[in-house]
Amino acid sequence: MPANFFRIFNAICLWVIVIIFLPKQSFKRYLPVTFFCSFLLLIIEMLSPIFNWWKVKGGYKYMVFDALAFILGPFFTINLWIFHLTFGKFSLYAISNLVIDFIFAYLLCPIFQKIGHFKFKKFTSTKIFVLYYFLSLLNYGFQKYIEKPNKNI
Repeated sequence: MPANFFRIFNAICLWVIVIIFLPKQSFKRYLPVTFFCSFLLLIIEMLSPIFNWWKVKGGYKYMVFDALAFILGPFFTINLWIFHLTFGKFSLYAISNLVIDFIFAYLLCPIFQKIGHFKFKKFTSTKIFVLYYFLSLLNYGFQKYIEKPNKNI
């Protein structure tokens, strides 16, 4: 029960903040990169049961619900904010993601495991940290690529 409440409450609160405070221009500008990385993260989540990386209590149905609640909630909204606040300043982007990924991997993951979101099997906090930081750097490159000026025009 606490895990489900937390999932829903977290997603709703973060989306309300995005809707109220994030400029529409930034939302439109960074939506493609956020979808791109969300898609990659969803693939990773779906591979988890095959490789036994982590287990979500309640089986596959809850794993899908948990993945979607995380990806479309905190991951999606925080990704939009990070790009809005740091894009174009790579060192700030890199440091911000380093700090956020560290907090997620080493502080929040143990809490999420304790309240029943998931349990690591063949994955560790360090692997999550490295994976998410790598995805953040991939995101930055993707955004730079889609924004590069077309020289053929």
